[in-house]
Amino acid sequence: MKIYTRTGDSGETSLFGGGRVPKDHPRVEACGAVDELNASIGHTLSLVEVPRFRSRMERVQHDLFCLGSHLATPSGDVKGKRADLPRLPDSRPEEMEEWIDQEEASLDPLRAFILPGGTPGATALHLCRTVCRRAERSCISINTGDAGVLFSIRYLNRLADLLFVFARVENRTGGQEDIKWRQEEP
Repeated sequence: MKIYTRTGDSGETSLFGGGRVPKDHPRVEACGAVDELNASIGHTLSLVEVPRFRSRMERVQHDLFCLGSHLATPSGDVKGKRADLPRLPDSRPEEMEEWIDQEEASLDPLRAFILPGGTPGATALHLCRTVCRRAERSCISINTGDAGVLFSIRYLNRLADLLFVFARVENRTGGQEDIKWRQEEP
């Protein structure tokens, strides 16, 4: 099978559930944002120093493929594709909450806003967090009550929190203080 199909040369693409839409359709935007997040996490894996983050983030990458397949399949699908979709990782948001709680136990409580930055791994994690929030907003824009989209919003919301906490731990591990925001005098 060739990587190019030429079917998108007119600016349209196929959804997994059937039908064609413009490549700037909100559903395609949501899929693209989740794909960009996955690529950002892949890059970040080469920079993080905390070993347990790698296995957890690799798990997240697999989850994001699953989310993408659900986002690419409209709920009104009549061709039976919904049954072929991978199962959503229903318990993962709660599992991410456990990971957050475990990591936060070793951190000083937040008393100020934190600027993105620090070690290369922490900086990459902060960037992933912002991409994750954009993916979340893209999913919100296509929310019509579809279970896959609703789950994606919940999942991405929790993931952004996790990435923030991972960034703080990554900085601590690298001997870098969190960069606290301070308001400059005008």
